[in-house]
This record gives sequence, C-alpha cells and structure tokens, in this order.
Amino acid sequence: MNRAMYLAVLLGLLSILAFTGCETMEGMGEDMQEAGEEIDEAAE
Repeated sequence: MNRAMYLAVLLGLLSILAFTGCETMEGMGEDMQEAGEEIDEAAE
C-alpha cells in the first residue's frame, strides 16, 4: 500500500471514530439529564 492510500484509510477510520464518539457522548448527556430530572421530581 502506498503512503497516500495508507493516509486516506487512516483518516477515514479516525473520522468514523470521532463521529461515533460524539454520538455516544450526546446520548450519555441526554441520559444524565433525564436522571437529574427524575431526581428533581423525587425530591419535590
């Protein structure tokens, strides 16, 4: 594999990982927000 092809594959994999990581963090933030709202409701 030549250097340009190797670099293209590497960049593609990194962008896929970055996109998946962002989606995962967004979902975790939503879950934490829902948990906080439930704690608020239980405290009232």
